[in-house]
Amino acid sequence: MPTPTARSRQRGTPPPSPDRGPLVVLCGPMGSGKTAIGRALSRRWDVPLRDTDVDVEERAGTTIADIFLHQGEQAFRDLEHQIVAEALAEHRGVLALGGGAPVRTDTQQHLAEYAAQGGTVVFLDVSIEFAGPRVGLDDSRPLLMGDPRQRWLDIMRERREIYEGVATMRVLTDGVTPAEGAREVERRMRQVHQARQAATRHGGPHTR
Repeated sequence: MPTPTARSRQRGTPPPSPDRGPLVVLCGPMGSGKTAIGRALSRRWDVPLRDTDVDVEERAGTTIADIFLHQGEQAFRDLEHQIVAEALAEHRGVLALGGGAPVRTDTQQHLAEYAAQGGTVVFLDVSIEFAGPRVGLDDSRPLLMGDPRQRWLDIMRERREIYEGVATMRVLTDGVTPAEGAREVERRMRQVHQARQAATRHGGPHTR
């Protein structure tokens, strides 16, 4: 059992965030660690984690694979967009987005508005070598049907520019534990906040 000193080292405090909406939004491909790092951040900051993939399944009353199979990808994306928009407006914790959530232009606009208010969108980047073991790279995921490894590479190539476009920072998760990833996200967020404060004191532009 961890000692009180060990537990205190695991705790952190979230940097200042917008008055409404999430403390941080995590995006990235399958296997980047969005849920695991999000869970570590939620424990570290003692705030709730909201995972939009989980929300979709709860709202639909079925699995994402079944939605793809019986209703099609468009139905899934429509429900996902609705849930992301609600979470960006209401959730006061850590928000982990499904891998394809940022692809829609209307979702990109919501994320841009959140970022413009001072929100943090983190692109959790990862290579196939580290994403593979996390995802499993089997065909149980609808978008990986056929050749899972090649499909992951194709999807990542298609979406990288989108992830980079919506994000306010990028954190590489290769070889990183969830706890290490959470600490790095917090450290980088604090750096950005301090840079903004320094820019404001000196009358310069805000640092995104």
